[in-house]
Amino acid sequence: MTKVIVIGGGASGLMAAICAAKHGAEVTILERNNQLGKKLLATGNGKCNYWNEDQNIEHYHSANPELLSQIITITNQEKVLHLFDKLGIVPKIKNGYYYPYANQAISLKASLENELKCLGVQLCNNELVKTIEKKNGRFYVITDIHTYTSDRIILSTGSKAAPKTGSDGNGYILAKKLGHHIISVLPSLTQVYGQDNYYKDWNGIRILAKLTLYENENLIKEEVGELQLTDYGISGVCTFNLSGIIAKGLNNHKKEIIYINFLPDLFFKNKKSFVNWMNERDHLLKNRTIAQLFDGFIPYKLVYLFLNISHINPNDFWQNIEENKKLEFASLFLKHEFKVKKTNDYDSSQVCSGGVSLKEVDLKTMESLKVDGLYFAGEILDVDGDCGGYNLGFAWISGMIAGEHAGEFYD
Repeated sequence: MTKVIVIGGGASGLMAAICAAKHGAEVTILERNNQLGKKLLATGNGKCNYWNEDQNIEHYHSANPELLSQIITITNQEKVLHLFDKLGIVPKIKNGYYYPYANQAISLKASLENELKCLGVQLCNNELVKTIEKKNGRFYVITDIHTYTSDRIILSTGSKAAPKTGSDGNGYILAKKLGHHIISVLPSLTQVYGQDNYYKDWNGIRILAKLTLYENENLIKEEVGELQLTDYGISGVCTFNLSGIIAKGLNNHKKEIIYINFLPDLFFKNKKSFVNWMNERDHLLKNRTIAQLFDGFIPYKLVYLFLNISHINPNDFWQNIEENKKLEFASLFLKHEFKVKKTNDYDSSQVCSGGVSLKEVDLKTMESLKVDGLYFAGEILDVDGDCGGYNLGFAWISGMIAGEHAGEFYD
């Protein structure tokens, strides 16, 4: 019987252990926390958005994106969903987002743990792996408590994101000692800090917006969604989906600027069209001050901030404002320049970009191309996804592949 040790009991590790055990292997999970799936419990604010039906590889990012199509295949997607069906997990699907029907991450975690018990997987919590050695074709895994031996190893230790859940980057150290190259690990799916000093005045606003990211004056990516304005800059899903790119750019000393359109669904072609629209609104709503023209339309804090930046008296009337002032005011709504200072740190990141290079892994099996019998799954690899169930999606797929192949019997 093949002996497999899974190092890390997060989403990818749990899936890997289940699949390896289903293939007849004797499986042990070594987890540094006092419980499995600690980070999984926090996913989706505890509701666990565990999958997305739109698995276009454009939602995944890597230093080698051309290789992603070998992992995110239709066959692998179907196999993962079939596995969840066999685990008894009933999905609640909303706009393509999959949640456990109970709307609780703990229900999904319990289903995975029940399967592990039924398959006889040995669970060892509170054990931190210090070293992995390979001698005479066998692995020796040394923890702070015991030494284990196995035929194969699956490294599924996660990244450096959310270190309170146990992800402190230890897996990168283990992989590097085994000869693997680690692509620069940086925060992703996190908040972004700006350089200006007025953010306290828009703090707390939530608004639909379109964000357009420029890097060294080159258009990189656009995102539309709910934007959260904070006392340090911006947050929200649309910000998170740009943050990994920004972190990489800043790490390479590039200039990052986000232009914010606070009125994306009104389809203003330019500043002049906004001014013309305001002229009509002023004609319709007679005897209203500029501030009153925005009542019921745009959050008042944003209006007053932009009036202040434009040096316009909120109690003045629109028809009294000079045309150049109107155009300047319009720019703040349609193409607000947000000069990026930095992204938030690992503590506030949901995932990381970077990790073990995909070029050093057989993507059909997730086995190392440098060390026979060593497999990888989940965030330790150089793959990160957008918000919306993609990072868990990759965890399930990569964990399934690694588990199936690591668990195969051989003489």
